[in-house]
Amino acid sequence: MIHGRMSQSNKRIIKFLVAVVGTIAIAAAPSPTGLSMTGQYALATMFFAGFLWVTGTFPLAVTALTIPLLLTGTGVYDDMDVALSGFADHIIFLFLAGFMLANAIQKYDIDRRIALYTIAKMGSSPRRLILAIMVVTATLSMWVSNTATTAMMTPIAVGVLTQVLDRDDLASADDPIPDDRPSETAADGGTVEPAATNEFTNIQISMLLGTAYAASVGGVGTIIGTPPNAILVGQLNAVLDYEVGFADWFLVGFPIVVVTLPLVWFLLTYVLYPPEVPDVTEARATAREQLAAEGELSTRGKRVAAIFAATAGLWMIGGLGEFFEPHLSSVWMTSLFGGEGATVFGVDGHQGLLYYVLVGVAAVPALVLADTMEWDELVDIDWGTLLLFGGGISLANALADTGATEWIAETVFSGLVGSPIVLIIAVVVLLVIFLTEMTSNAATTSIIVPILISLGSVFSATLGLTDFSTSLFLAVAGTIAASFAFALPVATPPNAIVFGSGYVEQRHMLRTGLVLNAIMTAVLTGLIWFLFTFVWPHTLW
Repeated sequence: MIHGRMSQSNKRIIKFLVAVVGTIAIAAAPSPTGLSMTGQYALATMFFAGFLWVTGTFPLAVTALTIPLLLTGTGVYDDMDVALSGFADHIIFLFLAGFMLANAIQKYDIDRRIALYTIAKMGSSPRRLILAIMVVTATLSMWVSNTATTAMMTPIAVGVLTQVLDRDDLASADDPIPDDRPSETAADGGTVEPAATNEFTNIQISMLLGTAYAASVGGVGTIIGTPPNAILVGQLNAVLDYEVGFADWFLVGFPIVVVTLPLVWFLLTYVLYPPEVPDVTEARATAREQLAAEGELSTRGKRVAAIFAATAGLWMIGGLGEFFEPHLSSVWMTSLFGGEGATVFGVDGHQGLLYYVLVGVAAVPALVLADTMEWDELVDIDWGTLLLFGGGISLANALADTGATEWIAETVFSGLVGSPIVLIIAVVVLLVIFLTEMTSNAATTSIIVPILISLGSVFSATLGLTDFSTSLFLAVAGTIAASFAFALPVATPPNAIVFGSGYVEQRHMLRTGLVLNAIMTAVLTGLIWFLFTFVWPHTLW
């Protein structure tokens, strides 16, 4: 055991040294034409962080903390306060509030009640039962992080499968295959080899993989659904000074969910792993029994549900100011939705009381005021993800401030200038999906989004848009693609959680994921082109 730990430690040191040598080599190399020295140091920092993220040398959050150290140490910024400013970005506080709201929902089993209710109502056949699991997982993932949703839904899916398969233990990757089970006589007089106790049934594979994939797809629907969305929003604000509202992103992401979730379900249950179980009535009955056993939601639980519903509702309303403008005075419009004019508070200029970050953060004291959560319950959140956001935003700021991203864009992607728009979208989607399979989608987004933003000046003439609109379009397309890597556990936290449960093997995920990746590349290319042509011009720019 000690030798194993030492070996792992040595591997980490070797990877770290490789990252250091590569970073020094990039920083010390002759400066290419068009790239400033600080831009070269920013690229060296990106290599260092990207190498550590891809290889998993450190936890993602630890690597993120090295970014402001390098940016300050190399002189990209002469003040560490500037290098650390990304860690105080407003989007981090939105996710902080979202995580705390999720803790409250889970404390009172509101998410479990939703899951059981959906299964009881929809689970009338094996395919519909899988659809029920996927629908509730995707829905929850839009409002609770897809990592937390998968962690909650995986045991529920396993429990449902136990009822469907009518046995105590499901097939597991750790199950032994006995060699002493008697053979059976077939109808033609031959023998039938005994079935292994770890035989994986189609319904088991499709339901568990469906849980992971639904969490990833559902997370696309809102800003707080998955880390790549938040990373994009933070970097758009930092690099382009552009604010994506909660309702704005919903209009972008929700159509993606509506189209792709049924497609993933269809491919899983009709093409790849059609469930062969004829009857699921026992599982549905068990869901009803468990829901009844939960009893009526407590008073505090109802308060949490009300606070969550009010927060989600205000998030959406805050992005619909144009619908209220004919009915409100300019003073109230500025006070509620933001603007430069006078407000009811007697000052000029306001971000708006319905600004989605303000609404989200306000939900935290509301939970305490409603006597539903204590501080030690609220604070138990994924702080590592928040640090990852901060490091990614700091890196994006540095690459933009030094002109490094523009240099990358013009150097690497100039060959695609003049290509059809569909080809450009396909290349972006395929590149992001491939990179995401090698590392987490959060790390991929942190690296690739600044580059995609910088491509605005390269492809604006090709796409017939302004530099700003092109940057926005490409960055959004790449971020959406980051949630559609289905082949490997490392790609997304939902994949890792379901694989870590032991109830599916990597060969199942790899086979399914490769098929879905290929199909989703084509589907996303067409869907993003459609939205780009007919929807996004009215919602994003």
